[in-house]
Amino acid sequence: MPEHPGLLLHPATPGSGIEPGNGDGSPPRFADGPSDILLRRLELTVRRRLDGLLQGDHLGLVPGSGSEAGDSRTYHPGDDVRRMDWPVTARTQVAHVRETIADRELETWAVVDLSASLDFGTANCQKRDLAIAGLAAVGHLTVHGGNRLGAVVTTGERVDRHPAMPGRLAAERLLRSVVATPRAAGGRRGDLAAAMETLMRPPRRRGLVVVISDFLGDSDWDRPLRRLSARHELLAIEVVDPRELELPDVGLLTVVDPESGQTLEVPTGNAEFRAKFAAGAAAQRAEIATALRRAGAGHLQLRTDRDWLMDVVRFVADRRRAGSGGASR
Repeated sequence: MPEHPGLLLHPATPGSGIEPGNGDGSPPRFADGPSDILLRRLELTVRRRLDGLLQGDHLGLVPGSGSEAGDSRTYHPGDDVRRMDWPVTARTQVAHVRETIADRELETWAVVDLSASLDFGTANCQKRDLAIAGLAAVGHLTVHGGNRLGAVVTTGERVDRHPAMPGRLAAERLLRSVVATPRAAGGRRGDLAAAMETLMRPPRRRGLVVVISDFLGDSDWDRPLRRLSARHELLAIEVVDPRELELPDVGLLTVVDPESGQTLEVPTGNAEFRAKFAAGAAAQRAEIATALRRAGAGHLQLRTDRDWLMDVVRFVADRRRAGSGGASR
């Protein structure tokens, strides 16, 4: 995938007319107060809204997946071809897929990108806050019945590994540790590919891997993503801010790439420039979606200007209806 470095550029100073605001459905801003209080507020919000809208068991965000063989059923367009039941297909002359029974204990690993490009937000929160909120939702939907949750956090300057532990108390400790991760200084890009590589050494039992990132910058993450999908169920949570998709007309705007320090004057008053930026951003997001789909990952996009929990609810409901455990349709 080609790189679009200009799309990493963020407003360098406030007062540009695109400053962050407050809105309903946004996660807490962890830079605004004590993390313990804000995490407790986030936990209560996630529990109240997800439990109210998603009744029943939400094992692994991937209904019906697991390693134990279950019954066969006829193939439907969109089913994962890796689960084709060839003996039954040969006997009946009708395509069948083998359903699987979910493991009693699920190990979930989250790869969380907290590089400098995540320290940005022009709507209800920063992308960093939204990434942490996504991790909280994953924990709520997977940590029960002895399931374990672990995380690998990358900032570009460091990679922190948090071992997978069972129980909600362990998940809460994990969230506190992730929130306490020091913010990355400018001048270095996050190494998402290296963070994913750490999950393959040593090989792990089959489980769920959730990658939370904006997927901007270098595109060398697609190869380790495909390698992870060969063994694990895979979910990619893409964190997006609306100003990364289109620019408002605010005149001459000074922007800076938070991961390289490059500064640029952008003529947002030029309609042709804004149109080219929007087209380039749309092409970049399409390439990211294609790479995620090619890797076999479910794709959940969270935006700083939308109700992120409703996006999670819709995604899980769609996965339930699909029922195949493959990539989202």
